[in-house]
Order: sequence, then C-alpha cells, then structure tokens
Amino acid sequence: MAEVSHESVNVAGSLRFRLTLTLIGGAAALAILLFVVVRGYATQIAQQGQDSILKASVTSILDAAILRDGVVEVDFPYAALLMLSTDSDDRVFYAIYQDETLLSGYGALPRATTGASGGAAHRTARFDDATIRMATASRTLVGADTRTVITVAVAQTQDAMQVTLARISRNVGLYGLVFFLLSVLLSFWATTTTIRPLQRLTDSITRRGPKDLSPVASPVPVEMASLVASLNRFMARLDTSLRQSEDFIAEAAHRVRTPLATVRSHAEATLQRVDRDENRQALRSMIRAIDESSRAAGQLLDHAMITFRADHLERSEVDLVDLLRDLVLRFAPVAEMKDIELDIDGDARVVVAGDSILLQNGIRNLLDNALKYSPVESRIAIRVTSAPAPTIEIRDQGPGFPKNNMDALIARFSRGDNAKGIIGSGLGLTIANDVALVHGGKLTLSNHPGGGACVIFSL
Repeated sequence: MAEVSHESVNVAGSLRFRLTLTLIGGAAALAILLFVVVRGYATQIAQQGQDSILKASVTSILDAAILRDGVVEVDFPYAALLMLSTDSDDRVFYAIYQDETLLSGYGALPRATTGASGGAAHRTARFDDATIRMATASRTLVGADTRTVITVAVAQTQDAMQVTLARISRNVGLYGLVFFLLSVLLSFWATTTTIRPLQRLTDSITRRGPKDLSPVASPVPVEMASLVASLNRFMARLDTSLRQSEDFIAEAAHRVRTPLATVRSHAEATLQRVDRDENRQALRSMIRAIDESSRAAGQLLDHAMITFRADHLERSEVDLVDLLRDLVLRFAPVAEMKDIELDIDGDARVVVAGDSILLQNGIRNLLDNALKYSPVESRIAIRVTSAPAPTIEIRDQGPGFPKNNMDALIARFSRGDNAKGIIGSGLGLTIANDVALVHGGKLTLSNHPGGGACVIFSL
C-alpha cells in the first residue's frame, strides 16, 4: 500500500485503534460478566445442593422423634449425619429442642426461625470460627394428653463447597480468558475487514496522477456512499476549473502572440522607412522586446500543455528520426541565416510509444536552444540511437553550459550567465526535461570536451 504523508493533515487518533479498543473493551466486559454470572449460578446450584442434603438430614432426625408416655424419644439416625460427609471433612453440628429445652447437640448453635410444618428454613451464620450453613425444621408431636414441638437444626461448614467453587472459578476464568483472547483476535480481524474498503479508496486516490479527476467508480459500503459522492462532486468541480484554466492559458497565449506578431510587422515596416539612427535603434529594441514576449508566450503555452497532458498521454508510435527530420526542415531558414549546418546521424529508425505533440515540443525547444547559442558558420550534430534506450543527443559548438549552475538550468525561468543579449524565457530546457520525465526518461546536460554544449534527451 502506498504511504500517505500526514504533514498537512490534522490527525485526531486512529479509527482502527478506536474500533479495536471498543471491541476489545466490550469483549473484556463481556468476559467479566460471564465469569460473574457463571460463578454466581454455580454458587447458587452448589448452595441448593447443600441445602437439600441439610433438609434431608433434618427431616430424617424429625422422623425418628416419637412421643411415648408423654416423653419425647429420639432414636438418632447416624445416617442423617453420614449423608453430610464430604472429601474436605466438613464439620457437622446439630441441636434438638423440645419446645425451648435442649435435648441433644450443641446448645450454642445459632437458633433460626423455622419454616412451616414439614418445611425447613436455611441460613448462613458463623459458629466455632467457621462459616456454616444450617437448616432448621420443627414438628409437633401430639400424645393422649400432651402436645409438644420438636425443633431440629443441622449445620455444616462449607469447606467442600468453597473448594468446588474455587475449581469452577478457575475453569470459568480459563474459559473467559480463552474467550477474551479469541475476541481480541476477532476484533483485529473485524477492524481490518471494516477498514479495508476505506484503505482501498485511499489507495485508489493515492495512485492517481495529479490530473486524474475521474469519479470513483468502484463499489463502496453504504456508510461511505456520502463521502465518495462528495469526493466525486469535488473532483468534478476541480476538473472543470482545471479545464477552464487550460483553455484560458491557451486562449491567452494565442491572443497575446497574434497582436504581437502584428505589432512586429508594423515595427519592421516602419524600420525600413526611418532614417534617424536613434529612431531605428528604438524600433530595433521594440522588435527585440516583441520577439521576447512572443517567444515567452509560446513557451508558456508549451509548458502549460505539457502540464495538463502529463497524466493522460495520447500515446502512439513515433519515429524519432522522422520527427527530427521534420523539425530540421522547419529550422532550416533560421540555420541558413547563420550558416549553421544541421546534421542528423545514428539509426535509420527509432520508434517509441509516446505523445507525438509533447515529443515534438520538447525536441523543438532543444533545437531552438542549440541554434540560438551556436556561432555563425558552425555545426549542430544530432545523433539518434535506440540502444540501450531511445536517445537523442544534440551537440553544438557554442559557449557551452556554465559549469557553476548547470543543474539549475532545468528549473523554470532559469538562464545561464552566458545568456545575456540572447532572446529567451528560461523555459526551453524545462519543457524538454518535463517531456522526458513524463515519458519515463531524463534530460542530461554536459559540455563536450572539444567545446560546445551537449544535451542528451533519453526516453
């Protein structure tokens, strides 16, 4: 995925982090709730089991109580206490009362309010430095002339139940931990899956060139539909604005060059009719200024066209040799005026896949520069080769490039120290370099050992 710079973006946290944290927090809360609920339910079940056994023990003792000749007799069933035995050797306590009188057992055992006849009341209390669970029940014995109430309380410590609950807690805690870890993994997976459409949209926009303002056509989740629709509307407005700017630049350059050409024609005609030296000098300065303005307008148009066509090149097969021959014919009148020989050498055909208009503009500016700086009665050597890459080398016999700022000459409106007195706008090399770059190549400047500038235009 392409890296995105956040230098000019007001970042307020990470959506992925927030979503992950929310899911993990929810999983943790759910795991804790699960532990509490399961442990509480296990405690309730274990307590109910102990209460049932205590009730059975109390009931068996009450069933053994009889009233004989007005005296209560209890044939104590040891099975009543045996059923309370546990692996943890819990201690068992009991107490038997006739009305309010202790008949047998532990008198200090806490008393409890009994339930209805046949029922048992349960409670938790402290006895003999231990927590006990006890069951209490009563039964009324009726004799010939006697009526008495027998109350039985049976209590048991809870060591075995605590051991059981601790084991259940460990198991539940382990299951809860596993559940939490699985939830964390699921959170990361869910977050990644949820964020992926946004990442795909980001990658799609990032991979676009600066002039690719076509609408986003790939499907997006319904939650992102408003965002993508707003983005598409914004790009449509921006595309309209850029096209208007392109049309304005082209129209402005055309409207500037046409009047300048007319003014230049009138200035040249006037120059032929003027005799005074100061007037002739003024007209020559005017013609020179017009030439500079016209040249600057033309090169600004070329540069603007390259900028707007860079990301949607109209590629076709272009023979660089044929292209150069056509340009040499166009520059032939200028070259003949200075007695400059234009010589093309190299391969017979060098075919490339490129934008013919941009290639023509870039190479034309290189030839124009070479002609401007070449002395009278000199030679410009043009060599075209296809290996190892399509390359055009243009070498003149002029003063060459200034050594101290050679690399800076490619920048816009940059001219060398040796350009004084020569008409130019500082855009020729910039245009050629931009054309080479959009075709995946480069522009290399150097000075030939034998003298003169050497420009290598490679694709």
